[in-house]
Parts: sequence; structure tokens; C-alpha cells
Amino acid sequence: MVKLDRAASRLVKAVAVILAIACMNFVLIRMAPGDPVAVMAGEAAMTDQAYLDELRERFGLDRPVHEQLLVYLGNVATLDFGTSYRQGRPVADIILERLPATLVLTITAFVISLALGITAGVIAARRPGGWVDTVVSTLALAFYATPLFWVGLMAILLFSLELGWLPAFGMHGATPPAGGFAYTAEVARHLVLPAMTLGLFYTGVYARLTRAQMLEVQSQDFVRTARAKGLTEARVERAHVLRNALLPVVTMAGVQAGHLVGGTILVETVFAWPGIGRLAFNALLQRDYSVLLGVFLVTSTMVVVINLLTDLVYGLIDPRIRFER
Repeated sequence: MVKLDRAASRLVKAVAVILAIACMNFVLIRMAPGDPVAVMAGEAAMTDQAYLDELRERFGLDRPVHEQLLVYLGNVATLDFGTSYRQGRPVADIILERLPATLVLTITAFVISLALGITAGVIAARRPGGWVDTVVSTLALAFYATPLFWVGLMAILLFSLELGWLPAFGMHGATPPAGGFAYTAEVARHLVLPAMTLGLFYTGVYARLTRAQMLEVQSQDFVRTARAKGLTEARVERAHVLRNALLPVVTMAGVQAGHLVGGTILVETVFAWPGIGRLAFNALLQRDYSVLLGVFLVTSTMVVVINLLTDLVYGLIDPRIRFER
């Protein structure tokens, strides 16, 4: 019963956080410079006041801001994110079309960076100060310090234009296979460069953090006790050192999940990946604030859900803290 109460408490807090984020996003968007109605009227070459008033009334922009906020929150509660100013379509439909591409990209980059980072950190911590440790630490620092857009552009230049191994843009070719394995293989080929570019920075972060935590845990008394009991080095490393060293890494991974989602805006723009990051970038340029609000809300919800899952992973790694924090 206590576990259920705490789980329900976390769920209520998560909903409150999402509600606060929705309010903050709405206020910040309304404070942003630029009038979407003026932009639309200018592109349509219809600048008379009657047309401007008609557009404002159609999209509810003629009401006071607090009324617009209440209407927006009421619509969000029913999963109605409004209508795109530019496309005239429901924002929810537009986001649902783009969301799978972003999920494929972010999940692939997250798994790659976590697997490579933890593996590299463990290998480096086995011989601190050795040549392997030096190589891993140097590469991790380089990955951490290199800007994503530079990595993306160099990857396109080398692997697409120079070597011709991988496609540079899009999620598939102009005439993709109808489905099945051929379509999956086509998407996977296009996914390699953007996923590696997005995950490279986080690979460096996880490698450095795992190495530092492994070295710290190795000096603890309970590890020396485990070795004194005659356990093999592999058993000590896996069951005692790595398990305790992973807790800070999982914490960092949960926190940086939000950064990963934010990084998709840059990577999707560089590689023309048809996800919600590129959608947000285009919506910002076009002052399509309803789409922008929808993207912000969906990505914020994704980050909150990832942090909830991170709490659950804590319990799987160390049962002592399951539902105790």
C-alpha cells in the first residue's frame, strides 16, 4: 500500500510538472517577438485591417492572454493541441506523423551512447594510467568538446560525399521499399550518421563518468572484502564495482535525456531527418506558435516520463533503494 501511495504521489507530481511547463511555454511563446497573423497576412499580400482581425478571431488571438491560456489548457486536457496556423491541420496529427522518426533517432542514439560509454569507461578503469586509459580518456574528452553540428557536417563530408558509404539526408530514399526488412534496412542506413552524431557527445560523458565511478568504488572497503573472500576479479567487477558505479551514470542518463531530445533539433536539421525537432525549427521560423507549443509539450512529457523510468531503474540496479527514496 505504501509503495502504491508513493508511486501515485510521483505520478501526481509528474502531472503537476507537465501542467506548469505547459503554462510556462504558453506565456513565453506569447511574449516572443513577432506576430503570426502579420506574417500570414504579409505572405498572402492581404494587409488590410479587416483581414487581420478575421485571422485573429479565427485562431482565438483576439482574446485576452489569460483566456487564451485557459482555453489552451482545457484543450490540452482532451489531447487537443489546436490547429496549425500555417497548415490548417490539427497539431496532434502533425506531431504524430513526425514523432516516430524522432523516437527512432533518440532511442538509437541513447542506447548507442550508453552502451559505448559504459563499456569504454569500464575498460579504461581496469588499467588507470595505461595506454588504453589514455586513449579512451582522450577520445571521451574530444567527443565531449566537439560541437554536434561540426561532427554532423564532417560525417556527411567523409562518409557520404568522399567515401559514398552512407546516405547524407532524409529517413529513406525517394522511392522507399513498401515495407518489411527492405524498408527497415533502408531506414537503418539513413539512421547511422545522425544517430552516431547525436550520441557521440553523450558517449564521452558516460565514458568519463563510468571510469571515475569505477575507480572510486574500487577503493571502497566492501570491494576489498569481496576480493579477500576469494571472489574472481570478474565477479567483483560485475557484482560489486560496476553495479554501484552505475547509479550515478543512470542519474546522469535520466537528466541528459532532456538534452538528447533538445539535440535532435540540430541533428534533424543538419541531416534533414523528418522528426519533431526539424518540425519545431520550421515552426519557429514560420511563427507557427500552435505547432511550437505542441512540440514543446510533447518533448517535455517525454523527459518527465524518462525521469520516472529512471526512478524505476534505480530499484532494478540496487533493490535497497526500491521505493525507499
